[in-house]
Amino acid sequence: MPRHNNIIPNVHCHKDWQSRVKTWFNQPARKKRRRDARAAKAKAISPRPVKGMLRPIVHGSTIRYNMKTKLGRGFTLDELKAAGISAKLAPTIGIAVDHRRTNKSEESLKLNVDRLLEYKSKLVIFPRRSSKPKKGDSPVEELKKVVQMSGEVMPIKGSKQDVEYVTLDDEAKSVKAYAKLRLERMNARMTGVRKKRAEEEEKEATEKAKLG
Repeated sequence: MPRHNNIIPNVHCHKDWQSRVKTWFNQPARKKRRRDARAAKAKAISPRPVKGMLRPIVHGSTIRYNMKTKLGRGFTLDELKAAGISAKLAPTIGIAVDHRRTNKSEESLKLNVDRLLEYKSKLVIFPRRSSKPKKGDSPVEELKKVVQMSGEVMPIKGSKQDVEYVTLDDEAKSVKAYAKLRLERMNARMTGVRKKRAEEEEKEATEKAKLG
């Protein structure tokens, strides 16, 4: 027995836990099955990119996430029109279309239009029938050089902002920023009180002038 005023040991060690253990011996086989499925899919859609269609760059919703960019569902009809691509042709050349999304700013519209134009400049179109190539299909020399793309189609490039260092002069050092912020905060808070006080003083002065 343990010493001092402790809890009395009452451990239940006869619960037959062996029959309730969850085993996962099929994990390696599932890993191989997923890998084989990815390889079969890549072979089936070749020479198209493994990761799928081209997606637009969009901003997250709400004030918490709207400064972050991510890949959206599809390009808007306005973006496709500005890039000179029809909405029916776009899915056939690897461009995702989202007819529900709308552009809220000129900047986002221009960003995705430039993205589409860059994609068009790099696009290689295979003919449906190699014996009868049509207008707009890529030449045979380019078709021979094509290698299936395994990564994301035109991934988002992170923009790193350069930090500018400035040497503080005596004038900048003499400014008491915290005291100034507190003063402006107090002025903003007291605006209504001071306005009311000034109106009352003006009213009292007017009444005194009338009596005098």
